[in-house]
Amino acid sequence: MEDCDERPSAFLNSASDSPWRPWLLRFEQVMPLVLLAAATLTSLLQQQSRDHLSDTLVLVGLALVWVLATDTFVPERLRVTSVRVVSFAGMLALAGLLMAGDVVFLIFMIACFFRALTLARMPLILLGLAATSMFINSLSSGGPLQALRDWPVPFVAIVVIQTAAIAGGLGLSRQLAEQNEQRRMAVTELEAALEENAGLHRQLLSQAREAGVLDERQRLSREIHDTLAQGFTGIITQLQAAQQASDDPPEWQRHLDAASALARDNLREARRAVHALNPEELEHTGLPEALSGIVHRWSARTGVPAEFVTTGTAATMHPEIEATLLRVTQEALGNVAEHAAARRVGLTLSYMEDQLTLDVRDDGVGFDVERLRRNGKDHRGFGLTGMRKRVQRLAGSLVVESEPGGGTAISATVPAIPVKEPQ
Repeated sequence: MEDCDERPSAFLNSASDSPWRPWLLRFEQVMPLVLLAAATLTSLLQQQSRDHLSDTLVLVGLALVWVLATDTFVPERLRVTSVRVVSFAGMLALAGLLMAGDVVFLIFMIACFFRALTLARMPLILLGLAATSMFINSLSSGGPLQALRDWPVPFVAIVVIQTAAIAGGLGLSRQLAEQNEQRRMAVTELEAALEENAGLHRQLLSQAREAGVLDERQRLSREIHDTLAQGFTGIITQLQAAQQASDDPPEWQRHLDAASALARDNLREARRAVHALNPEELEHTGLPEALSGIVHRWSARTGVPAEFVTTGTAATMHPEIEATLLRVTQEALGNVAEHAAARRVGLTLSYMEDQLTLDVRDDGVGFDVERLRRNGKDHRGFGLTGMRKRVQRLAGSLVVESEPGGGTAISATVPAIPVKEPQ
């Protein structure tokens, strides 16, 4: 099986993926015919004998038939190395005969340089280029043998330099083509990786939404069971007791007052549960402003000094990311108010290149984290567990550091997924 170069021209391989490729291939196929026609027309315009003119036209006809038969109309599947070698050798011989009769056919001989570049294998390419160079630089003065006798060193030097220059240009074009192909593949792989990364982010956020819905349902069921249901039970109990104490006005009034207090507490708990479904603070402001407002209001309500700081360049993040950090802030501050007995609280929101971190620190009573972990309990009710679940469902992490009498530090880290700007 002979070696077959799949492309009509090795010289044009650098344009294999270019939009100019079809035009270049057509030009390559018609170029010998164009150069032959140009040389023939120039020769006809010169003064020469009728006999010499007829010989020239015969050779031109043979060259035309040879180019058409062995190159122009050869199917791509038959352009194997052996066919190309035969085509090149015949074209070189006919161009040499024409140039020996009229030096103007050097124009047609130039086409042999390009045909040599189609020989696929480098040794054949170098041999074809050297043969063409020998003919084109010696036929006007008697041929290669005469040139070797008359001026051997300059002739050999010219042939070597010309061959090396053209072959070097071919090698450079191939190297540039390979580099361009490598760059194109690298860009394609980068685009594919970015698209895959974007797909993973979309999948992550979709899963986060689904997990968030389930978490909110579970949270509401616990809220209803732990607060509203028990509150209604207490109200019913107080009303039944008041009914039984209808003959004792003070006792009857006491039970009614207790039922009213329980009803107000239940109403407050119901409003708090509904408020927790949707962070209204993020509807009209960014995350830093929303957290700053929460911290300020919490400090005013509890009387505990609290400081909020933002580091890095703030950017609008995906709603799931911002809502999660807002809820973590609310739950962390709720824990501080209920358990820490702190004198000062500090919060820091840090914007980094690929992640967002919220740190909450207090100088309160603290607790034994290891003992809490060993017991498998969250003595702060639903606080730490809720924060950890919120953060983990966004592929984030929650770190809690504390010790009795040493305060508590909570650090929540989530991926930084900015909102895409509209195109």
